[in-house]
Amino acid sequence: MGKAYIKGANPYMPLWEHVPDGEPRVFEHEGKKRVYVYGSHDTLRDKYCGRNYVVWSAPVEDLTDWTCHGVSYETHYDSILYAPDVVKKGDTYYLYAAERCGSLVVVASAQTPWGPFENPVETKLGFDPGILADDDGKVYAYWGGCAAPCYIAELEEDMATIKEGTLVENPLGHSTCPWDPRDDGHISLIDAFFEASSPRKVLGKYVYIYSKRYEKPVPELGVYTPNNGFLSYRFSESPFGPFHDGGDFSFNGGEILRDSEGRGTMTYQWGNNHGSIMEVNGKWYVFYHRQTGVNEYSRQAMLEPVDVALGTDGKLYIGDIKYLDGEPVSSKPVEMTSQGAHINGLDAHAWISAGYACHIYGSRHHAYVRPGYEKSEEISTPVVGITDGTTVGFRYLQFGANAPKSVTVVLEEAVRGTLRLRLDSWRGRIAAVMPLDGDKREASAQVTAGIVGKHAVYFEFLSEDPEREFAFDRFTFD
Repeated sequence: MGKAYIKGANPYMPLWEHVPDGEPRVFEHEGKKRVYVYGSHDTLRDKYCGRNYVVWSAPVEDLTDWTCHGVSYETHYDSILYAPDVVKKGDTYYLYAAERCGSLVVVASAQTPWGPFENPVETKLGFDPGILADDDGKVYAYWGGCAAPCYIAELEEDMATIKEGTLVENPLGHSTCPWDPRDDGHISLIDAFFEASSPRKVLGKYVYIYSKRYEKPVPELGVYTPNNGFLSYRFSESPFGPFHDGGDFSFNGGEILRDSEGRGTMTYQWGNNHGSIMEVNGKWYVFYHRQTGVNEYSRQAMLEPVDVALGTDGKLYIGDIKYLDGEPVSSKPVEMTSQGAHINGLDAHAWISAGYACHIYGSRHHAYVRPGYEKSEEISTPVVGITDGTTVGFRYLQFGANAPKSVTVVLEEAVRGTLRLRLDSWRGRIAAVMPLDGDKREASAQVTAGIVGKHAVYFEFLSEDPEREFAFDRFTFD
């Protein structure tokens, strides 16, 4: 029997699936608790999203074991469906479907978490709806986008009608929007709400999770131009605010390389971001998405563990938290990894697709993960556009207690050059050197360093021809 392919890494759905905007929910159905992910569906390939939603789930005990439940909702308006949300009230599940590219939100219902969701009812909610079913039975809707402010309102028992007198407009302040320069009387901020409303209840606080757009530089994260690859949060004692700034906890720009002055460089092509946090079996995770291809039309679902803590001053911290004498004092975005829920690292002795890279850096051309759509258990999405000096990195692999003797790499096409394996950093110690003879797609080399335990690994591609391109398919250790 041949080697198995890694599954449930980052992205955690199969590499052929493209579900962005994922809203995670833990539901117990027929005595089994699973985390369900509801998002839009990038199937059109030349524009955002598609005309149906699918549902994926995993047992709360194992977030590497994902099952597709198929199509949960088809457009009822012959339109493209943008980001949805799902909540449960009583014995019924309610899907808020964003028809007509998010300009019409309808609520459909089902008796199972995966649907099919039927009998859509039109609402007055708007772009990127997020729903909070509170502990006391009340239900609140949050929505909005860059071209308009965000809104909050309580819903009536029908889960569709806005309760009179509860609508709150622009509780966060919205970001600048260069492509929509109209002056609507609202104050635009340079680092504020952009889209992707996701309300949650966390440690007793009402948390407004959203996509932030920065118009100002964030040098420590390699951001020097306008950027909305962040997930951010604010928190309050009330579902309507006032909201206190929490900060950023997710960024999809890949591993950040920092110089001696703390200035960063992104190693992955950032793009829009949308998602939320969820406590699953006692641990908190952020569910978000990354880009593949050369645009934002083939996004993939990602997750990372996050820390959540409440300070004695009442401030809520989410992300990579710094503690001082046991007290949380600051937080920053968690790193973007290849491992996802494989928190001890990916099995280095399995086949690992290059499509799990979280670091692609140094190409003279534009190196990127090429999207794959073939529904195969052994699909591998290659990194293409690699040129001399490019590094492709994976954080993290688990080698166990027995050091590997060799490493094997498979290219999409045979190319002449040299490949170096580096450990722990893109400029780390060299653990293997592999000549590529230009005749075979597969090449192996002896591993000269004793590698045990958990490590980041980087493949450095070298060529005498600076314009020659490599397409990196997969690798494994023996």
